Amino acid sequence: CYQIGSPCAGEGDYSAIECTLFSRILSNSLGCSLVPSGSLLSKTRPFPMCFNISPTRTAIAKVPRGHYYYQKKEPMKIQRKLLVTATILLALGLTSCASQKKEVVASADSTSCAPATLKTVTPAVLTVATGEPAYEPWVLNDKPESGEGFEAAVAYAVAKELGYENSAVKWVRTTFDSAITPGPKTFDFNIQQYSITDERAKVVDFSSAYYFSNQAIVASKSSKIAGAKTIADLKGAKLGAAVGTTSLDTIEKQLGLKPQVFNDNAAAVSALKNGQIDGLVVDLPTAFYLSAAEVPNGIIVGQIENRDSNDKGAGLLLAKGSPLTSCVTKALDAIRASGELQTIQDKWLTTSAGAPVLK
Repeated sequence: CYQIGSPCAGEGDYSAIECTLFSRILSNSLGCSLVPSGSLLSKTRPFPMCFNISPTRTAIAKVPRGHYYYQKKEPMKIQRKLLVTATILLALGLTSCASQKKEVVASADSTSCAPATLKTVTPAVLTVATGEPAYEPWVLNDKPESGEGFEAAVAYAVAKELGYENSAVKWVRTTFDSAITPGPKTFDFNIQQYSITDERAKVVDFSSAYYFSNQAIVASKSSKIAGAKTIADLKGAKLGAAVGTTSLDTIEKQLGLKPQVFNDNAAAVSALKNGQIDGLVVDLPTAFYLSAAEVPNGIIVGQIENRDSNDKGAGLLLAKGSPLTSCVTKALDAIRASGELQTIQDKWLTTSAGAPVLK
């Protein structure tokens, strides 16, 4: 006799009734002496089966350790009878297993992203990290717990989608670089304008993108383009950008102007201060910083829609292999699909930030 693995292996084998029935079929039909490695009624043992290659030739097969086989010379009719019976029983077993497996998977899918089942740093608490300090418009007044500011609002929206009340969200601080190094994390996810790149993805996980950075024009309040409302209002303006940047392409391809090229943003800022150019084009996060800290009486004239196909956006950062990555991504995708994410962006990065989109 040769023992083969049950199709239900790992999820509980055939019932005692099925096993006993099959044993009787084998014994009565072939006179086969079963030699199992344990009790036939044990749910952890492989199912025993007799086999017959031909009525005249000895069966030769690789047999797992502890299993046995021998040749039984019987008419082919008996063999076919056994095969038909075995097929019926196996089909019944597989159907039962498949049904049970579907029920288990369905149950897991419905509860796997609930707070009670998520493997967070602190049970029943969602720990979110931001910068030290956190700047506007991402976080207002360096107080993420207020929920004010684009990233603070996004974090609470994701938490709510996961099933966490605001009181169950804990904020911690990290530097930008320390969060992106390999190793354990003190947070469940970090929201700090982390651009998704293949290099970073080798050592950390990312959710899907919650933000694609537009380009923006920085100028002084006295600039002739300070009151521009549309792209057409920029006609004839002298705009600059750093060499090798997406900003240069934006000036040429989307605004239809010839850019002034600089070695870096520092040189471009100096040119803006000296009146050599009317405005400087950079990505929006940089524009917020420059207009607030580097350019006297600085303003953001407006944003230009991101059309860079290579930009993967900014994602929520998690530890490499985090069990939360799929659930966090699912929650983020849900608020994007509902329109909530766009509403948050319009509020904190357009209206409140004074950075209208130029069209």
